[in-house]
Amino acid sequence: MAMSSKNRLTKTSSLKNRAGVIGRAYKFAEDAHRGQLRKSGEPYFSHALITGETLQEWGLDESTIAAGLLHDVVEDTDVTDDELQKEFGEEIAFLVRGVTKIGGVKYRGHEKQVENLRKMMLAMAEDLRVVLIKLADRLHNMQTLSALPDNKRKRIALETTEIYAPLAYRLGMQKLSGELEDLAFPYVYPSEYRWLIKNLKEKYENREIYLKKIQPIVEKALRDVGVNTISVSFRAKRYSSLYKKLLRYEMNIELIYDLVAFRIVVKNVEDCYAALGAIHNTWTPLPGRIKDYIAMPKPNGYRSLHTTVIGAENKIIEFQIRTEEMHQQAENGIAAHWAYEATKGGKKYVQRKSVKAGAEEMEWVEQLRSWQQEFTDSQEFIDSLKIDFLKDRMFVITPKGDVIDLPQGATPVDFAYRIHSEIGNQCVGAKVNENMTPLDHVLHSGDVVEIFIQRGKKPSLSWLEFVTTPTASGHIRDALKGTRHSLKIDKAKHAELKIKAEERIGLLRDVTDIISRSHVSILKAISDPHRGFHSIKIICNTDDKTKVLKIILKIKSLKGVKSVDYRFV
Repeated sequence: MAMSSKNRLTKTSSLKNRAGVIGRAYKFAEDAHRGQLRKSGEPYFSHALITGETLQEWGLDESTIAAGLLHDVVEDTDVTDDELQKEFGEEIAFLVRGVTKIGGVKYRGHEKQVENLRKMMLAMAEDLRVVLIKLADRLHNMQTLSALPDNKRKRIALETTEIYAPLAYRLGMQKLSGELEDLAFPYVYPSEYRWLIKNLKEKYENREIYLKKIQPIVEKALRDVGVNTISVSFRAKRYSSLYKKLLRYEMNIELIYDLVAFRIVVKNVEDCYAALGAIHNTWTPLPGRIKDYIAMPKPNGYRSLHTTVIGAENKIIEFQIRTEEMHQQAENGIAAHWAYEATKGGKKYVQRKSVKAGAEEMEWVEQLRSWQQEFTDSQEFIDSLKIDFLKDRMFVITPKGDVIDLPQGATPVDFAYRIHSEIGNQCVGAKVNENMTPLDHVLHSGDVVEIFIQRGKKPSLSWLEFVTTPTASGHIRDALKGTRHSLKIDKAKHAELKIKAEERIGLLRDVTDIISRSHVSILKAISDPHRGFHSIKIICNTDDKTKVLKIILKIKSLKGVKSVDYRFV
């Protein structure tokens, strides 16, 4: 059971007397929020404090903990961003700004758009620490949700279920993801929650009595094969995950074997497999129920051995077997990598080496797994949290709340064609964040865009000069075929750029980012890495020599670029 805000405030927080930036942030936030109350009647500072304490429990760095304490001072007090930056520096001010910015993104109930909405939040955050602060903030808001009106509780709980819990899961933070889902469950599915409570209490209690009885048998079996255990315990399945599983089993609780399961934590991978053998020597394993997530981790990085056996009294028992490091990662995911590690030469942080993958090669979820790789030092790990792989994308919103994925530099015309070709062809105006804007206006993540159309209108030839998506330029050309503009289109030239550079991850992304920011569409891009060098050929939809030369100058300034040639084709 989570400790209430009031109970936590009666104890002196360890953050209050921390030296340095955390102690200063504590005092600053406490003064800024003085006199403010939450809907529950508690001091508003209690929320900031518990957010900071959660980040401390996750083992995060000082700047992140301080930003957690300060995350609401600009939005909810008279403190300005300039004052915060002057007092605490750009890094902490940047983190607070990021939390404020993604806090403005609301889930509007369109389930098909939730994946884009999660990506949008990551793109806006720019640094994963912003997301972690927001997750800590959301956890406490969910723990105190009962103080809000019914309609607001339902909306926030649904948003938590659809956006924040899956986001935590993607970051490998399975414990947090489960906590968020459990806190949201009674509000999103109230009748189902009541049914579970009514039908499960006795079964949970009976299960725990049974497992307590056989725990000594488990511990002896492990000792007999020389497995050094750190802990042997059992945990009850969460209500939210149990309900999802029951839906697959026609709500028959008797078919759910892992209502309560053993969790064995050992010292190393060899002991994991030795423990698995000891369990199988003691009881008969169920065929098809052995899962090796150590050899083949889940997409979010989860590692563990799972097995289900027929135990004493012919009752089914499920086991999870993992090392302490795997357990920490399963509980806190990416946050676990900040945890101090006293056993590795006194190093302050786990040593990691940054490995980043190009957005062309991996899906965004898999790219988030780069935090699992080895980092050389703590600062490099902090640097690795910058979400570069989404920097060349942005996510804008329709008036109905749908999230549209576009490249950086896109305009309302690109947006219109992304919705539908006829919307693009008949576009006559655009409103961005309730303000009328020109059609060549450059959009930004989080913009709400509304398009105005005129039936029967054709696109303008001039649009080809500023659209950035091949989809838009292709539809414009198709729509203008057979018109007086056809000859001009047929004679239009394209710029072909040939780039030679030292091979490095992210080169193609950096080059295409420069071109798209110059409002030039890329028609084709070919990348050929060979023996330490990269040859890139890009065909751009422009015949503007001045613009091409400016693009070339910017590309030449990129790290590792040796030469850039061009011609019109």
